[in-house]
Amino acid sequence: MRTERSVPARPALITALALATAGSLLLTPGAAGADPKPVTREGSAVDDRAAQAPASATRRALTEDVPTGTTTRAYPRRLVLSPDPENPGDTSLKLGLTPYHAIAPKLNALQRLGDRVSVEVTGRSAGGHRLYLVTVTAPETTRQARAQERMRELIRDAPAAAAKSREIKRDYKAPVFVNSNIHGNEWEGTDASLKTIERLATAKDAKTRDLLAHSRLYFNITANPDGRIAGTRANANGFDLNRDFVTASQPETRAMRQIELGTQPAVLLDLHGYVNGTLIEPTTPPRGENYEYDLFLKNTYANALGMESAVNALGYTPAKDGVEAAQIPFRDQEEGWDDWPPIFTPQYAAFHGTVAAHTVEIPLAVNNEEYDELPVPELRRRSAINTAVAGAAIGATLAHVREHRGTLITDQIEVFRRGATGAAQVPVSERTVPGVPGIGPEDVYTTRFPRAYVIPPGDARSRRSAPAAARLVDHLIANDVRVTRATRPFRLAGRTYPGGSYVVDMHQPKRGMANVLLADGRDISGKVSVMYDISGWSLGRLWGATVERVPSGSLRGAPLRAIGEAAPVAHVPAHGNLRLALTDPREVAALNSLLRQGVPVRRADDGSVVVPASARSAARTAARDHDVSFSATRQTGTAPLHRLRVAAAVTPGELFALREMDFDVTPVSTAVLNAGFDWSGTDVLFVSAGLERADLTAPARQALDTFLDGHGLVGRGATGAALNADAGRLAVKPVEGNADANGVVKVTNTGGITRDAPDHGFVYAPLWFTDPGPGVHVEQSYATGNPLVSGHWRPLPGGSGGPAAAAGQASVVSGGRTVLFGTEPLFRDHPKGEFPQVARALFTVAHSASVKESG
Repeated sequence: MRTERSVPARPALITALALATAGSLLLTPGAAGADPKPVTREGSAVDDRAAQAPASATRRALTEDVPTGTTTRAYPRRLVLSPDPENPGDTSLKLGLTPYHAIAPKLNALQRLGDRVSVEVTGRSAGGHRLYLVTVTAPETTRQARAQERMRELIRDAPAAAAKSREIKRDYKAPVFVNSNIHGNEWEGTDASLKTIERLATAKDAKTRDLLAHSRLYFNITANPDGRIAGTRANANGFDLNRDFVTASQPETRAMRQIELGTQPAVLLDLHGYVNGTLIEPTTPPRGENYEYDLFLKNTYANALGMESAVNALGYTPAKDGVEAAQIPFRDQEEGWDDWPPIFTPQYAAFHGTVAAHTVEIPLAVNNEEYDELPVPELRRRSAINTAVAGAAIGATLAHVREHRGTLITDQIEVFRRGATGAAQVPVSERTVPGVPGIGPEDVYTTRFPRAYVIPPGDARSRRSAPAAARLVDHLIANDVRVTRATRPFRLAGRTYPGGSYVVDMHQPKRGMANVLLADGRDISGKVSVMYDISGWSLGRLWGATVERVPSGSLRGAPLRAIGEAAPVAHVPAHGNLRLALTDPREVAALNSLLRQGVPVRRADDGSVVVPASARSAARTAARDHDVSFSATRQTGTAPLHRLRVAAAVTPGELFALREMDFDVTPVSTAVLNAGFDWSGTDVLFVSAGLERADLTAPARQALDTFLDGHGLVGRGATGAALNADAGRLAVKPVEGNADANGVVKVTNTGGITRDAPDHGFVYAPLWFTDPGPGVHVEQSYATGNPLVSGHWRPLPGGSGGPAAAAGQASVVSGGRTVLFGTEPLFRDHPKGEFPQVARALFTVAHSASVKESG
């Protein structure tokens, strides 16, 4: 418990099952005097809506390139934007806010106001809309812009020298990043940013001139134009972009990542809605253990106080306007709104040197049911208040930057210095972070960084893990983690590693970024009763590559050279039939590309596939396009494979992952089947969300049952298990664990579908299977003991549903052309090493008379 507070603590809302949406916690008509409530997970713990994203959005997300930088140029940088077609269906219009099609003309007009405003296009959304970055600063010559770039690089790459630099102290412009509208139906941050830019473009006062002379202000005008237009939280692929920073599967996320890498902001605001009163980070425990939280808390709390004061000074009251006083969760709440995972914009930014980073939740709900049910005048009244609140938060932050620029830059330098030198983290306390009230032991989270990580390149004969290793290395580099490669075998900490191994030296400026991606994480179940979102995410365990943690040792003299990308994996032997292991999603995509061309591919007994020597040319193309390796084999294979046509009632992340593996997927749902679905073009059904047999019409139910009688079913989670039971297929008893649990778990693989799969999986609302009937084969089980490696998984109040109950129980079962998953192998396109389990399941049930043979 906290030892000191400036206001009474509010109790946290604790629930074991689905938690209320953020909107339901907010002001509703007639509830103006309601007490502010603690914030909990937004939406249900389990995503039970079937994805309907168009295939074009997936293709765009998988192929869209984000600009990685241009030649340093002077400011301002003029860019005349072509107009977008007017869209009367843009949901912003109902709220009296700026529709997407009006943004380009507005930005053109802002650039014409003077010499302070510059506009760039940082990429396109999954739906094809332009992403705009506006820079506001005092004019710079090309020479001055190059000097700013040089100082920025010095801060990151040579922090000890930067700390002593008089030039940086005198001339470096503090970078500030304002991110708006990452959730599409939280609109007002965009309008507040546009108003702020307009004011800054023409203001003549001394404070504005001083701010722009010593700062660069970057505004991501709408991070999610797809959602802004449609009035949805997610983008066109159905992804919550504020959950995507670990994986960066979406083009909008990659654009935001590139902004952070290219600008290195010291301060960040991420403008959201809706919590009444306005919620301003820093958050409740647990704290992200991999960044320098003492520096983060010091600066974030100080700026939060200024924003709180500015928001309250607007004069809105509960009685008059329905607006509660602002709240700071660190000070005002016990738990429920943590900053543990690096999936959120401010938490991700902390690993790139941001020392004051905030999610700001503006107060009055105008989305979801409020959007549909409230009168337009009331919606516009609320939106105007929200825009003013967001503007006050921006204004207070800019004032803080102007007054505390030196401290912010000094602390950013210190973040990078600690990483580069391998210095110890500084635990937070009233001594180390003076001025922040109520710091207690519940706020102390630190980690022990290893000396290095080694990622072997893959087995020399089968090259099985080579695609996974290459993907992981490229992802680390994309996140600005420095990676080296061994030019020959070497020894480290008493162990010999092969030449070609990748080495991540943890004495580097962004060691926190490296560690948060590669480390196991930890089990925090005993720390708090509820978490806001995921609690475990380790790429080292979930992406299929071998990652060796080296606690200590010296890299001096090791034959290492810095690299900018992983070595190519593509390889096709010159002679003989070709074997392709299906242990990586890239290999599955390569297989599907061959099947699309009509190449005669056959299954092999070891779970791989065999491509005949006559198709060597097609194999070379597939190897190059997907960066995979074929090996020579004398096998000819067994049963032939054909390209699958998959009907999928699945979550957005699962639909995206299936398409990433190049499956031919048709999204379905209860509504689609009731409308009359033609099953003749389908080979297999995959169900995890949005399809309930009991809700089908009699004709739709009969058509589904007829299809299942002759085809395969792959089910995941409670929805898939329920369909299996309702259709009378696999004789097992599904047991639902705590629906609020998630994390990385240890598993034991025993079947053909999980052959060569990683010995770790991911769960979210975990499920397991008991009482197997005749013909049921256990493909995978949760490990005995405590299977949870990292995350948050507690038993339910009665003692059931926890990891002890799941230990040793089946997590994946098969039989009778059916496979059921209790894990989350495709969660948010994240656990890449688990994807092939689903691919093998689809091929197995679609091609086999019985999946029992796969074991």
